[in-house]
Amino acid sequence: MGLDRVRDVAARMQLGRPGEHTIVVGGTNGKGSTVAFIESIARAAGWKVGAYTSPHLLAYNERVRINGVDADDATLVAGFNAVEDARGDTPLTYFEYGTLCALWVFQQANLDLAVLEVGLGGRLDAVNIIDADVSVITTVDIDHADWLGSDREAIGEEKAGIIRGWKPVILGETDPPSSVLRRAYVLGANAIRGGSDFFAEAIDAEHWAWRDVSFRIELPQPALWAPIQRSNAATAIAALRALDKPVPDAAWAQGVAEARVAGRLQSFLREGVEVLLDVGHNPQAAGALAAALSARPVTGRTLAVYAALADKDAPGVVQALQAQVDAWVLAGLDGARGQSARQLRDRLQDSNAARAELADNVAAAVNAALAQAGEGDRVLVFGSFHTVAEALSMLRSAD
Repeated sequence: MGLDRVRDVAARMQLGRPGEHTIVVGGTNGKGSTVAFIESIARAAGWKVGAYTSPHLLAYNERVRINGVDADDATLVAGFNAVEDARGDTPLTYFEYGTLCALWVFQQANLDLAVLEVGLGGRLDAVNIIDADVSVITTVDIDHADWLGSDREAIGEEKAGIIRGWKPVILGETDPPSSVLRRAYVLGANAIRGGSDFFAEAIDAEHWAWRDVSFRIELPQPALWAPIQRSNAATAIAALRALDKPVPDAAWAQGVAEARVAGRLQSFLREGVEVLLDVGHNPQAAGALAAALSARPVTGRTLAVYAALADKDAPGVVQALQAQVDAWVLAGLDGARGQSARQLRDRLQDSNAARAELADNVAAAVNAALAQAGEGDRVLVFGSFHTVAEALSMLRSAD
């Protein structure tokens, strides 16, 4: 772990700023949605925007977008060739290769704005070789504890590595860890906090307002409909306002309304049953899922298809959601970090998923849940990007 190798290769590639302006987005949950809101608003303002996100669901190309369009194979191959030509005998990780490729692609594109999502942590993440104009830390909670630490203060210290001296940092949480605030103070960074320096206020079922001390605007509810998405949209607006680059008033509303990102309560309809896909994989994300389900109740039952990597806090996830779920189907995931459905159920003996039906894989689990469901019921498929990718492939192939 470290940035020396990737910095050396970036220097050999003569990588400078990936765009006229750069926003780096880190945090435990909400990164992808926040990037999507920033990207959508900036595009509505007429800017040329590149977005680098991870992981992908169905194709690697999803990770590198320019003006909302995934990079094509030829562009990515050219970027990877540029990395390979420059690295010599310097070893690079999968994510480092991908980050350098994305930065190369963006540099060729003459972007007005590059939005870069942190892959893991912040301090030692390859994205952190870029000095952002604005840094964003959406939330801080327990995840990747083996790498980042076992409590919010330790994890916050890693996330805060993306903060730059005398530059704005947007904090999406009302109560961020003191380690994050301390880092901002030491560097002289302007910490702009949700619920303190900017606010997202409900107006009615269709509208909300964003405001700070000098600006207020009324907006439509995001198409990304979970209650937490209004907070993510508010964080994105704060980040763009911190750039001090003019945004037309109409672009705020248009961007919020048009932002989309796959795998965040993405909806499909199957014979009167709504199927919702969500990549949430830790207790904080599961809590947001529970709030979303509660805010949009159904007349029938909610059946959950859950598949998780072995290193995730499965009991904490199920506990956060169990009041909203009537029946569970557990699925296995392949790979080095995967686990079988039976292994997952063994970890859930003290929850209402202890008697869950088991399936070898996600597709079989979705079919099992749909077989139990009737009109007015819904099926929630969640627990990992891997879980959603398998379900998304299955559902799209059936369309």
